[in-house]
Amino acid sequence: MIRPRRLRSTPQMRRLVAETRLHAADLVLPLFVKEGLTEPKPLGSMPGIVQHTEESLAEAVAQAAAAGVGGVMLFGIPEHRDATGSQADAPDGILNRAIRIARDAARDAAAGTGRPGPVVMADLCLDEFTDHGHCGVLTAGPDGDLVVDNDATLVRYASMALTQAEAGAEVVAPSGMMDGQVAVIRETLDDAGHTGVSILAYSAKYASAFYGPFREAVDSTLQGDRRTYQMDSANFREGLREADLDLAEGADMVMVKPAGSYLDVLAAVAERSDVPVAAYQVSGEYAMIEAAAANGWIDRRGAVLESVLGIKRAGADIILTYWALEIAEWIR
Repeated sequence: MIRPRRLRSTPQMRRLVAETRLHAADLVLPLFVKEGLTEPKPLGSMPGIVQHTEESLAEAVAQAAAAGVGGVMLFGIPEHRDATGSQADAPDGILNRAIRIARDAARDAAAGTGRPGPVVMADLCLDEFTDHGHCGVLTAGPDGDLVVDNDATLVRYASMALTQAEAGAEVVAPSGMMDGQVAVIRETLDDAGHTGVSILAYSAKYASAFYGPFREAVDSTLQGDRRTYQMDSANFREGLREADLDLAEGADMVMVKPAGSYLDVLAAVAERSDVPVAAYQVSGEYAMIEAAAANGWIDRRGAVLESVLGIKRAGADIILTYWALEIAEWIR
């Protein structure tokens, strides 16, 4: 009789033959920094996650470095918002200040330990900076309704990319799902001499119900939805097409978001991509496990590790997860 169970017989045997392994360097920790805070502000819908002050941001990056986490993804929340998101590309705006703080903290940590610090990544989108909460510049549509102007938004994204690169971002991450965003950002960066700055493209980003807690995290002002530019959850082939377009435009990495409900898309993108593939385990995925664990319905650590291992098994080289620090400690 063939007995596959022989390879499951003991913990040491299961460890020996494991097909998929997590490493701290695979993980990216998203971090929120809010202008004007005097102390970190906990998020009710994401237990354990906070909006950081500029001071606590530096501490969080140092913690990520100590844990061996591969990167940090920065989101900025300004005090002032307007129709075009003018603070997004202001050199002294909160996100660009945060980039400089994180870069310094990562360098200091690397110098102190002799190990690489986390890669500093910056979200490149206007939604945190506009008073309407959309990811781009609004204009009047054919029926008189306000719609996002794709090409006018690209001009803003190019300016954001340049400012983020000048602030020290190693990776810029356009997440707005505007057509042509990667090509415009690559050309802008290269023309300005920032040829070493990488682009992590949010390639297959779906209009998802699982983003709910994120809206609290960035104090979102959005009314309505983003279904005219984020993808329909019914569509698989479209996700592959979006990834192919970003690859053709020069993306250094591509992403599928959310992760858990789109593992089929993730696996297919990973199979065809010749660059690293990322997946974002989003706020709603985090909140569901935390809520169920708080009620005693599931084993928290087991569920966290299983959920992230599943993303890795589906083909993700890089995983953005709010549990990055804990997971890094667990698997150390």
